[in-house]
Amino acid sequence: MTTFIKNKLTVKVFQTRDEMGLSAAKDIEKTINEILIKKEFINIIFAAAPSQNDVLFHLINSCDIPWNRINAFHMDEYIGLDNDAPQRFSKYLTDHIFSKVNFKSINLISPSNNPDIEIKRYSSLLKEYRPDVVVMGIGENGHIAFNDPPVADFNDEEIIKVVKLDNICRQQQVNDGCFAHFDDVPTHALTLTVPTLFNADYLFCVVPCSTKANAVKETLNGSIDEHCPASILRKHQHATMYLDKDSAKLIC
Repeated sequence: MTTFIKNKLTVKVFQTRDEMGLSAAKDIEKTINEILIKKEFINIIFAAAPSQNDVLFHLINSCDIPWNRINAFHMDEYIGLDNDAPQRFSKYLTDHIFSKVNFKSINLISPSNNPDIEIKRYSSLLKEYRPDVVVMGIGENGHIAFNDPPVADFNDEEIIKVVKLDNICRQQQVNDGCFAHFDDVPTHALTLTVPTLFNADYLFCVVPCSTKANAVKETLNGSIDEHCPASILRKHQHATMYLDKDSAKLIC
């Protein structure tokens, strides 16, 4: 493992995805238990993407996480998919973690509601249950959640909002194997905003694969602004990025 700090962001680089996922899971487990010394319950936001497979696998196999003291949330959801569509992010998280461990509560974004109603409902939840931890990735365009460069706002006053997905983001969903064709990918989604994610106490950002190498390079070496939304991680007091050798190939 190679470790370095860029501005305030700790970066850890591993030879394999499995090593990356295990290290991230161990760090998350340690942080959860440290927070629970001071708090009865904590609130965690999870990303839904194939890039999270490794960390979620190791998290659900931990014997030292008291899941019944954790409220779970997720960070984005497509608008326009059928409720039983396999690409729904709620389904991904249910399959990979929400059905595997005994959370205190699981709080899903429901795109079947009117978006304005859902924004109000989910915003109220996150005001009541302020996020302690975010487990996340970044997109090929540097997005965090579905805050693509054209819609990301580091000073957003909203907690969750409707966004139009840019073409790079939509193509990534095809590249990841989630959709067969570009035109199958929804054009809009509900997403937690940049400040909602950034204002959590701890951020764990897990980013494998060579398809993310350019985004990782821009996140770490580019200007800190909305052209690469993930660049804001470099300003967070307690953020760690986990890379494998492929995603780190342009910076190491």
